[in-house]
Amino acid sequence: MDLAELSVKRPVLVTVFSIIIILFGLIGFNYLGVREFPSVDPPVITVRTSYTGANADVIQSQITEPLEKAINGIDGIRTLSSASNQGSSIITVEFNLSSNLEAAANDVRDKVSQAVKQLPQDIDAPPVVSKADANSDPIISMTLVSDTRSLLDVSDYAENVLAQNFQTISGVSAVQIWGQRRYCMRIRLKPG
Repeated sequence: MDLAELSVKRPVLVTVFSIIIILFGLIGFNYLGVREFPSVDPPVITVRTSYTGANADVIQSQITEPLEKAINGIDGIRTLSSASNQGSSIITVEFNLSSNLEAAANDVRDKVSQAVKQLPQDIDAPPVVSKADANSDPIISMTLVSDTRSLLDVSDYAENVLAQNFQTISGVSAVQIWGQRRYCMRIRLKPG
């Protein structure tokens, strides 16, 4: 017995089946998730290097280019972009979606550690390799102003109080302080 014969002999049964199929379709349609831009987080690794006092040309030639050459040999790289500014170099490596973020980060760390020998000896610190979220744009920007405290005191408060408190909040990956002033030398005398 095929569907055509069943439809002729038992029209009520086929009608009930049709109504059930339509109901399941309507219910399923309401729960169907459709996104115009699906949430896809490509594996992104960032390499930051700080070299205080150097201009952008020196950063480009002595830091960014050697690191890019070393990183470029890693398998699975989708895009490699860099920005050389005065005093800092930022290299962003985006891997293919099929790449494992942990393995990619380890590969980048290995290549960067090999390339450190080619960098200037007086850089502030070794390059920092960090895994980045694709949606990690700054969420909050704050401005601190005080009529009673100096700029150094406000910078010290921002670094030692606010930044430490914000970093303990769940979901906060990093706190950056721009325009910070630091003491060249801090001397505290013991009264007495």
